[in-house]
Amino acid sequence: RRDVLLLTPWLAPVVWEGTFSRDILNAQYVQKNLVTGVVTFAVEKYWFFIEGFLRSANKYFLAGHPVNFYLFTDNPEKIPHLQMAPENHLFVIPVQNHSGWQDVSTSRMEILSRYTHSQLQHEVDYLYSMDIDLQLLADVGVEIIDALVATISSWHFTPHRQSKACEPRPEPPAASPEGEWDFYYTASFFGGSVAEVSELARACSEGVMEGGEGAVGARWRDEGPLNQYLVHRKPTRLLSPEYYWGADL
Repeated sequence: RRDVLLLTPWLAPVVWEGTFSRDILNAQYVQKNLVTGVVTFAVEKYWFFIEGFLRSANKYFLAGHPVNFYLFTDNPEKIPHLQMAPENHLFVIPVQNHSGWQDVSTSRMEILSRYTHSQLQHEVDYLYSMDIDLQLLADVGVEIIDALVATISSWHFTPHRQSKACEPRPEPPAASPEGEWDFYYTASFFGGSVAEVSELARACSEGVMEGGEGAVGARWRDEGPLNQYLVHRKPTRLLSPEYYWGADL
């Protein structure tokens, strides 16, 4: 493809449909005998999305490869019974109820940091965080596997390098100084090796907590710290907005 950006200024690939051979990548991935994890949160009303997310992810996320799904929820009794693919496993982890999504976004990075350090590093090789209201419509395969992976936000995406990649906001502590952005990344889909995700989650957790109520700097509260972190620790692979496209765009 010549209609899209394929390489960042720091030489990380940008993955678009039609820019890779999934058959070749699958063959290489199988030889490494890896397990990938997916973390998602369903708190309060978001339990409504559990079935749709799990059905689509079970079908399309790294199909044919081992995947552990870690579902953090305050309503474990509402988890529907689903027949997972033989190579996939679902783990339901109870979490405390929260008063709203802002509180969830504040705490999920802390929870992710804590569990990657205490448990997940022993169970998976790569780990991805995905929003529970996401539904996969096509294959998301091993082309996403790399040390530190971020998804370019469809809300801010522009094909022109000279255009601003983030929306202008006041200067809260979690926002990056103007001119430092390379891309604007969504907090709805990111991941990488367990070690990289653990460090990202720890840094973002501290950034969200230190930022306080005024540290918006982004569409969602945890996107400011995420983007701030990725300014200084560049992703080794970027996923195009095709991997998380806003339904109303």
